[in-house]
Amino acid sequence: MLARRLGTILPPLALEEAIEISAVWSVAGLLSAGHGLVRERPFRAPHHTTSGAGLIGGGSMPHPGEASLAHLGVLFLDELPEFSARVLESLRQPLEDGSVVVSRAAGSAAFPARFQLVGAANHCRRGCASLDACVCSPGERQQYLARLSRPLLDRIDLHLEVPALPYSELSAGGGEPSAEVRARVEAARRRQLERLAGSGARVNARMSGRQVRRFCAPPPEAARLLQQAVSRLGLSARGHDRVLKVARTIADLGGCERIAAEHVSEAVQYRGLDRCL
Repeated sequence: MLARRLGTILPPLALEEAIEISAVWSVAGLLSAGHGLVRERPFRAPHHTTSGAGLIGGGSMPHPGEASLAHLGVLFLDELPEFSARVLESLRQPLEDGSVVVSRAAGSAAFPARFQLVGAANHCRRGCASLDACVCSPGERQQYLARLSRPLLDRIDLHLEVPALPYSELSAGGGEPSAEVRARVEAARRRQLERLAGSGARVNARMSGRQVRRFCAPPPEAARLLQQAVSRLGLSARGHDRVLKVARTIADLGGCERIAAEHVSEAVQYRGLDRCL
């Protein structure tokens, strides 16, 4: 449910983005005659039995896969550990580069694939309701989640546990409207566009290493927190930079000009699976 609502808080498509998405969908044969441009961010949710060609693209004549069809939108992978390890590992290139290259005897084709990846998984393969009620051993749970490789998790910025809600909260309803969240997201995006103007990057996630050093320099207290996290969680250089990018985004959402220790601390807390594996 959260993954399907994500598109409602993302900024509306710019004209050039709508053209990019429409071009991919046209190549895939998904745009009917007279349909015009795609006006909403895509949401793709392939089944966990999807093949590598279905996810990344393929065929005797290269065609886009689900990763490219989700370009500038959301790619949702439910039951993430149930996907083939080979299929999951094929996501490493688009998550890093924002594109995929499909090579066949008939030729080679490059497709854009810059998407928001959202994955969901149970604590264990049996799908027990909670850790307290789980009948699996700690080893079985760890083995199940270990299907997600370190290099793949390194490229996923946020690892969050979503606990079951008590009936009182489920029945109460309410909560912050998506329109209010979207307004904060749009304000944060504007700050990023202004900061990164002329650099080629449009959002914090696409900053280069040099830009991370320039725009995400943490104060001494935050740097000490990050040093401890790198040591305790075994973060790679990529993981280190991704924590700083998330901290920069948290600061942007809060309207802060500079990264503070609380922003880095919050970003580190979002690396939950690094603590489990």
